[in-house]
Amino acid sequence: MKATDINTTLIDGYLRLLDNLSANNKLDLISKLTLSVKADMSDKKKSFYKAFGAWDSKQSADEIIAEIRNSRTFNRKTEKF
Repeated sequence: MKATDINTTLIDGYLRLLDNLSANNKLDLISKLTLSVKADMSDKKKSFYKAFGAWDSKQSADEIIAEIRNSRTFNRKTEKF
C-alpha cells in the first residue's frame, strides 16, 4: 500500500467521523486547522533563518582553521606481519 493510499484512507476516515458535527463546529474546526497550518509554516521559516549566523566567535576564520589543524593528532601505528 502506497503512502498516498494510506493518507487518502485516513482522510476519508476523518471525514466520516466529522459528518455528525454541526456546521458551526465544522467551521470552527476549519479555522483551527488553518491556524495550525499557518503556525507550522511560520515555524519552518523561522527555523530555516535561525540556521544562519549561529556561530559566534571573536576569532577570525583563519585563526579557527589554524586552531583546528593544530589540534589534530595522528596515532597511526603500523602492524607487523
